[in-house]
Amino acid sequence: MIELETQGDLWTVTLARPDKANSLTPDMLGELVRVMRAAQDARAVILTGQGRVFSAGADLEAARAGLATSPLWEELSGAIAALPGLTIAALNGTLAGGAMGMALACDLRIAVPGAKFFYPVMKLGFLPQPSDPGRLTALVGPARARLMLMAGQRWTADEALTFGLIDRITEADELLPTAHALAADTLAADPAIAAGIKRMCRGA
Repeated sequence: MIELETQGDLWTVTLARPDKANSLTPDMLGELVRVMRAAQDARAVILTGQGRVFSAGADLEAARAGLATSPLWEELSGAIAALPGLTIAALNGTLAGGAMGMALACDLRIAVPGAKFFYPVMKLGFLPQPSDPGRLTALVGPARARLMLMAGQRWTADEALTFGLIDRITEADELLPTAHALAADTLAADPAIAAGIKRMCRGA
């Protein structure tokens, strides 16, 4: 249910459980962590999903069994953030719950027009994963981070673009071509220069 396609130095990782809104099981989450840790040699990584929803977060039954607060979510976002290449979340639809962390950890986020964005952790009775609020605040500012995390707001794609959560809106049939185009310069560059620019952009 996690598909990996490699085209030279470009890796495309796809959530492939569209009948369940790409909600993640423990096995899927563990596989994502393994794939992202193995992607150190990739010069660009695209993370996307099948169907009309990028991911609804944790699978409902698995969430009830404790997956919603599993440290694997933080391991996943940390593994993505640590990659030296360009990481792009190509959001084919709604992004919700714990899945927010993997998108926040990417360098760029693009989305289809009908995507919605929400992270109802407080309503569900637990804290977000440790790095998520900081990454969200860095993108949208502290007040808007509280709008999502504390006021329970759901954002449209247009709102997410205005607020800075996503970087571009593109039609579904252009989503992956757009992601490929955004990765093209990084794929063509000296890997050391690309990795150095990424470090400079995050202040490292």
